[in-house]
Amino acid sequence: MKTILITIALALVLAFLLGFLLGLFKKIFSVKVDPKVQAVRDVLPGANCGGCGFAGCDGFAAAVVAGTAPANGCAAGGPSVAKKVGEVLGVAVSAQKKAAILACRGDKTCAAPRGTYNGIHDCRAAMICVNGTKMCSFGCIGFGDCVAACPFGALSMGEDGLPHVDYEKCTGCGVCAKTCPKKLFTIIPVETKGAIALCSNRDVTKVYIRKNCTAGCIKCGKCVRDCRQSAITLVNELPVIDYTKCNSCHECVTGCPDHVLALVEDIVK
Repeated sequence: MKTILITIALALVLAFLLGFLLGLFKKIFSVKVDPKVQAVRDVLPGANCGGCGFAGCDGFAAAVVAGTAPANGCAAGGPSVAKKVGEVLGVAVSAQKKAAILACRGDKTCAAPRGTYNGIHDCRAAMICVNGTKMCSFGCIGFGDCVAACPFGALSMGEDGLPHVDYEKCTGCGVCAKTCPKKLFTIIPVETKGAIALCSNRDVTKVYIRKNCTAGCIKCGKCVRDCRQSAITLVNELPVIDYTKCNSCHECVTGCPDHVLALVEDIVK
């Protein structure tokens, strides 16, 4: 009985010493956290999607308070979270909801396949091995890396072999744009009014474009000539729209012989 009591006493003394030492070490090595950082972190959605440019919400919150990241930088949270962050910081914040648009229409019906691909069904692997699965080396490979990477379930592969965006779920976080090895996604404010080119083929030879993908831009320049606002220029042989000039007149969309152009407001509904 005496042995048991001594053992219990020693255990209690040891537990007390360990607890005291742990408390002391915590006090000595503790890192003070700015209350504002925790307050900002509390209003963030906690998706840790990386759309803000940081590894997670903790890093973004610290950067916002430090002034090295914009208060409206949380793509997943959108305007409502930006407003809450502004309230924590005591500043007025404006934010725009953004969304992703795929700049490729080369589905199974119009894009010629390169051949039978027997490698890993991964877009990046296919690009490294054979520069993609289609004759158009700029087109969507179609293995759905973007779908797997989307933290909000806003992307799904269609039967046409292309990823489709659910704009009710898409936050414009940009993860798909970073994941796609062909850089086919454009992140754009949903309130944008004007045309956008749904093709990334920078080939300049009309014969090859038609042969490889019947939905590809043939670089005819008709959209540039038709635009009364001079809002369209060719950059890397593709139409690029100046949204400060574009008035959504729709003439370039209806005039494009290959229907490469579409209005952003018609895509993001």
